Amino acid sequence: MIQDPILNHDWHPVASLRQLNEHKPLAVRLLGEDLVIWRVGEQVMAWRDLCVHRGTQLSLGKIQGECLECPYHGWTFNTDGQCVLMPAHPEQTPPTKAKAQTYSVRVQYDLVWVCLGEPHYDIPKFSEWDDPSFRKILCGPYHVQASGPRIIENFLDVGHFPFVHENILGVRSRPEIADYDVKTTTEGVIAENVRVYQPNGYGTGEGTMVQYTYKALRPLTAYLAKESSGPRFGLILMVLPHGPIESTAWMWMAMNYGHEQPEAELVAWQDNIFWQDAPILRSQRPELLPIDLQSELHLRSDRTAIAYRSWLRQMGLEQLSVVNN
Repeated sequence: MIQDPILNHDWHPVASLRQLNEHKPLAVRLLGEDLVIWRVGEQVMAWRDLCVHRGTQLSLGKIQGECLECPYHGWTFNTDGQCVLMPAHPEQTPPTKAKAQTYSVRVQYDLVWVCLGEPHYDIPKFSEWDDPSFRKILCGPYHVQASGPRIIENFLDVGHFPFVHENILGVRSRPEIADYDVKTTTEGVIAENVRVYQPNGYGTGEGTMVQYTYKALRPLTAYLAKESSGPRFGLILMVLPHGPIESTAWMWMAMNYGHEQPEAELVAWQDNIFWQDAPILRSQRPELLPIDLQSELHLRSDRTAIAYRSWLRQMGLEQLSVVNN
């Protein structure tokens, strides 16, 4: 298990509600810890994926009514994690120590969030979530062999648009990134007035300069808003760190326009963007994000990344980054 003073006390998305089955638990890995996720009605549980009897994965078992049954000897656990039945000795009351290791769990944005330690922060706010004028579409999960902070930094970077996402988010003939404003607050890193030329920036079919606001809300959660007096687009990226260089990401898109466009087309568009980024993410070395600013070269257009790396170092992130060159 990864022991990090920041990540262990943060909330992490581990599954979407649509991934959960009423009869079968789900196995996930968070920061090197194997978890079993299961639900009874509206209640969702997150436990260490281990039966205390003989070390079997509980995720291989079954949901029986309001209990989870181990696949090995049928030990049965209630929603509090307490064993209530040992079938080989049905007359015996299970000891109190026959209990699964449970973790804090919350459901927000139709995702299951888990904290392995004591939550020190709230789940990041997605400002468009409660606005009925915005259509919300969940994209992912995207599984990639890459470090979580590398994924977030790539999301915050617009300089790669003309090359990685050529003729979609940028064009090679207009790669310039004008100066923009970055600040670090209690809300995280905020970059405003980020402008880039896009061939179809607002769905009109015409090329135009597009203005973004970017926010790194937590080490592994980031947000962007495409600013406009009319059509507005918001996107929140949430990363599950399975381990140092293995992650899964989800994205919620929010749009106050294009409500007639089929959801499948919008998801396919976002899928394409992510999988264009994936080879870049897998190729980066060192695999962990360097937060020593002397270890790589930087330009003015990298100021969001510089602020993000400095913020991670300041808060004390250890396990998913490279502190020294």
